[in-house]
Amino acid sequence: MTQDGVDELRLRLREFAAERDWEQFHTPKNLAMALAGEVGELLEIFQWLTPEQAAEVMDSGRADDVRDELADVTIYLVRLADILGVDLLEVAHTKLDRNHHRFPPGDVRSRADVPPVSR
Repeated sequence: MTQDGVDELRLRLREFAAERDWEQFHTPKNLAMALAGEVGELLEIFQWLTPEQAAEVMDSGRADDVRDELADVTIYLVRLADILGVDLLEVAHTKLDRNHHRFPPGDVRSRADVPPVSR
């Protein structure tokens, strides 16, 4: 996802909300709750699947459902970030840089049991 792509989506979402007079409902609280709900719908697709079934979900009859829920999560995340004035790509890169230092490959390679280090 490029900055141009995120910016284009952000502007389309602004226009979409404005055309429907929905800005009044797009508060940080409401958008965060909507985002959580959509993540829940994505999780529901994977609930009760074995790890092997989950890895093959895009080859199953649920691929369109996964795409739709990922789209909903993306839409609410981009809209929330826009309302809060957060540059998603910038903060993602900053967090990845921080995690690079927090979790040196030599210390954590192939380990899922590494506790988070204080910021």
